[in-house]
Amino acid sequence: MTQANKGNSSEIELKPVFKARDDRFHFGDLGADDWWATETAWFSFHCPERKMGGWLYTLVRPNIGTVAGGAWVWDDSAHLPWNALYSANFSALELPRNQDLDDIDLPTGVSVRAVEACTSYELSYLDEGRLTVSLQFDGVMPPEPLTAAGSTFGRASHFDQIGRVHGNIVLHGERIEIDCFSFRDRTWGRRREDRPRQAAYVTGCAGADEGFLAVTNVDKQANPIAYGFLRRNGETIPIKHGERIIERDAREGWVTRVVIQGEDLSGRRLHMIGTPQSRIILNRHSFIDVNSLILWESDKVQAWGEDQDMWPVHTWSKARRERTQN
Repeated sequence: MTQANKGNSSEIELKPVFKARDDRFHFGDLGADDWWATETAWFSFHCPERKMGGWLYTLVRPNIGTVAGGAWVWDDSAHLPWNALYSANFSALELPRNQDLDDIDLPTGVSVRAVEACTSYELSYLDEGRLTVSLQFDGVMPPEPLTAAGSTFGRASHFDQIGRVHGNIVLHGERIEIDCFSFRDRTWGRRREDRPRQAAYVTGCAGADEGFLAVTNVDKQANPIAYGFLRRNGETIPIKHGERIIERDAREGWVTRVVIQGEDLSGRRLHMIGTPQSRIILNRHSFIDVNSLILWESDKVQAWGEDQDMWPVHTWSKARRERTQN
């Protein structure tokens, strides 16, 4: 089943529709012999008044029987994961074979329950005495499928969705209420660990009817948007073209200011200026993700989201050496 993207008639293309079975694993579609067959599920949340961001992340490799990921919570007090408010990043725990992703308790501590197919999910996490998560994600738009093969996701099946995330976390004994609009995504396909590429995954939400996603590539002149969408007045339309313009700290190299500008297929313009409020650096096999919680502003709206600044480790290291030597 497919549906057409909105926009100029010359730009219209058919795109897949997210279905109830996509809440479950796709092991049968991934092939039984591919070492790099991978499936992921990511949910984000934040508490703006505390400059606090959070993730629940799951990465499964069915053909080698492992599950990776866990949970992270950070604020502006620290950016290294071992100094952050909470960080648990497992690499290879045993994948339970008697559960599916729409109703699962993982050995990483993450649990997911699909309440309404493709829309609502009960999320929990348990690390007794350190972090307990009790949240619900309620989608405010249908999952938006990847239709551009030129992004870091390649040709993997991939969906993104904005939702309201509400509930609470208990962090080192303190109960913190969560009520925000944030993102989740899902992928299944081939994902190698030894061929990372530099890219960025940038999100922003101002409410149920206002938000954007920009997945960008990197070249010497600009960071062009390879894939994304603009949601405005409740209507979600893919981005036709645009770019991510960034300023970096002269020594540390992380983003200090980011501008996202572009145009969607219907001609609507996107222009948001983002200021990092906090960040955490995640080391994910052979690349790092300098993930910043962003306050976005324009002349009409204020929004919250993330700038995931992804680098191959050796590329980041080389750039850092060059900065400190100058």
